[in-house]
Amino acid sequence: MFNSTSQPPDPPCSQNHLITQRIIPTLYCVIFITGLLLSGMSGWIFFHVPSSKSFIVYLKNIVVADFLMGLTFPFKILDDSGLGPWQLHVFVCRVSAVVFYVNMYVSIVFFGLISFDRYYKIVKPLSTSFIQSVNYSKLLSVVVWTLLFLLAVPNIILTNQSVRDTTKIQCIKLKNELGKKWHKASSYIFVGIFWVVFLLLIIFYTAITRKIFKSHLKSRRNSTSVKRKSSRNIFSIMFVFFVCFVPYHTARVPYTKSQTEAHFTCQSKQLLLYVKEFTLLLSAANVCLDPIIYFFLCQPFREILCKKLHISLKNHDMDTSKTRRANTIHESTGTL
Repeated sequence: MFNSTSQPPDPPCSQNHLITQRIIPTLYCVIFITGLLLSGMSGWIFFHVPSSKSFIVYLKNIVVADFLMGLTFPFKILDDSGLGPWQLHVFVCRVSAVVFYVNMYVSIVFFGLISFDRYYKIVKPLSTSFIQSVNYSKLLSVVVWTLLFLLAVPNIILTNQSVRDTTKIQCIKLKNELGKKWHKASSYIFVGIFWVVFLLLIIFYTAITRKIFKSHLKSRRNSTSVKRKSSRNIFSIMFVFFVCFVPYHTARVPYTKSQTEAHFTCQSKQLLLYVKEFTLLLSAANVCLDPIIYFFLCQPFREILCKKLHISLKNHDMDTSKTRRANTIHESTGTL
């Protein structure tokens, strides 16, 4: 699952170097610079946001994951562009790409936890549970990071085949036989994690939307602005998942099969490689879109950002902030 685009395929196939060594690295450069600035800004703002609620703890973990994932981009850019030595290619295969994927799935899992947290607090507002506590969310965060790293670490350890400085082979060929099997199994596990989280997002946010709309229809007639805001908050996450993650996870399984099974033709391997790389690029762009989600989802984030930039919040945002203090449903709609 962890491989670079810079390695040439087996002959007689020829690779389009314009795509793999120019276009894709250039796009990653744009994402890296933009994502680094936005992730840095988000980290700075969340440093001023107290971890008073579980969903804020989860958001902070996503900020960390995005920042760490962004740090792997320069290695991929240099390797794909052919600007680095053969040792860099080995490092990307063994370490950098693993870190990239782990942090991507950490973000996905924490978005799933946020959806569960919002579901529990909105659909079942009168229920109380230890799983809603900040201490539990911190403990769960440690568990998530630990489990995903343990799942991915064998891909580092088992990528241990020796290589010569005159050779630039595919990452999959740097793995031993056990490594290839773990690579295939872990790829399917990670893909399964994504689709489970994506399904839960749909279920939870459908229930949240119904609950919010019914509550406001009962409490007042003019609930158009609340409906619009609630829909914006909910569908901002769904939009990111559809754009960034669904294409890649649709292409992931056939691409993994092309790496580990012998019946694929060279042309089909090349096609799947291009599809995988462009859809992975969309997944990487997630680091640029997440700060926009923070702005929509997190009222404290929005307030601090506007305060630091000396921008006045709109009247309806101020009204929502006041209402949140008095009503559980209104609080939830302001920080979905």
